[in-house]
Amino acid sequence: MEFSLLWAALTAVAAAWLGLRIWDEHLPDRPMDHLIAAVVIGLVAGRLVAMIGDGVNPLTHPADIVIVRGGVETVAASVAFIAALVWGARKTPGAVDAMAPAVLLGVAGWHAGCVWRDTCLGTPSDLPWAWAQTGSLVTRHPVELYAAVGLVVGAIVVSRVGWRLWARAGVALGVAAGIRLITEPLRPSLSGGPVLWYTAGILIGAVAAAAGPRFAGSSANHST
Repeated sequence: MEFSLLWAALTAVAAAWLGLRIWDEHLPDRPMDHLIAAVVIGLVAGRLVAMIGDGVNPLTHPADIVIVRGGVETVAASVAFIAALVWGARKTPGAVDAMAPAVLLGVAGWHAGCVWRDTCLGTPSDLPWAWAQTGSLVTRHPVELYAAVGLVVGAIVVSRVGWRLWARAGVALGVAAGIRLITEPLRPSLSGGPVLWYTAGILIGAVAAAAGPRFAGSSANHST
């Protein structure tokens, strides 16, 4: 069993739980259940997409689905997580907004969990806080810790956004995508990373934050 991955996941869960305790206003019933269910759905979706991309048929190799360390397609996992979270809270308007700061804190916990997995480092750096992997003399940016700090700050910022439908959720999506976009150049990558997806996340978040109140108002007017 991959215990380092387990510890990273537990760090994310603990951070999200702490966020729900800190920012507990307007939360739906059993908010942690909503988050865990959405995470599981996201992981399964991301794993299935990764298996198909690697040429492995999930129908003929169902046992491979649970081997998360074998790879998870992060874009598919993120989209499925968001869709599951929104669908699960569909009967409670504003529930996703209420959980948004805790979600960001959970993602920060996942990034900080790089310490357990020894996956914090990115491109070479001579900065005083850079360090080298075991057996290497090349010091590198702790890019995942940069992302974790940025997400913690983002969670605090989102918690101060006013209570308008989709405002906090939209800002949270934009913050998460923006931080990944900013830190992506510090990650070793041949392709440059999913920059278009991060840009799309920023734009979708901005539209959601801006259009949510108008949608709520038009829905209310239509129902009357």
